[in-house]
Amino acid sequence: MVGYSPDVPSHARRARPGDVHDLAMAMPAVSVEYHAPGKPVYQVGGKSFVFYRSPRPDAVDPLTGERYDDVIVLWVASAEDKEALLMSRGAPLFTTAHFYGHSSVLVRASHVHELAYEELRELVQDAWLARASAARARAWLAQHGIDRGH
Repeated sequence: MVGYSPDVPSHARRARPGDVHDLAMAMPAVSVEYHAPGKPVYQVGGKSFVFYRSPRPDAVDPLTGERYDDVIVLWVASAEDKEALLMSRGAPLFTTAHFYGHSSVLVRASHVHELAYEELRELVQDAWLARASAARARAWLAQHGIDRGH
């Protein structure tokens, strides 16, 4: 699981909204669908792992009351991972009542720059791993020399 660090070195490249697409599509066996214009849903094995939500009443600007139109949903492996990410000091990740009990975190595309590129990469990879089949996830981890101890 990724750990958000607000003390990212100033030389670290900041994430950009377009990186979400590039990182998701870099994972194996990914397809993308559009359930609404400009709102991609990235899937592995028919399961979404990253998607852009349509504006909903549970995610609004506290000052204007306007619905956020740039919310990205990223799956996580467990409730514990979700809680750890949400408790990370300074992280732009959040949740809403609609997602209580759901293994995912939210981030606004307009706030992705608050993450280092490597943090976003880990979030997307972890989202993919949370939704890929066990065999596909094991193969990807082995290919990248990652031992998760499972």
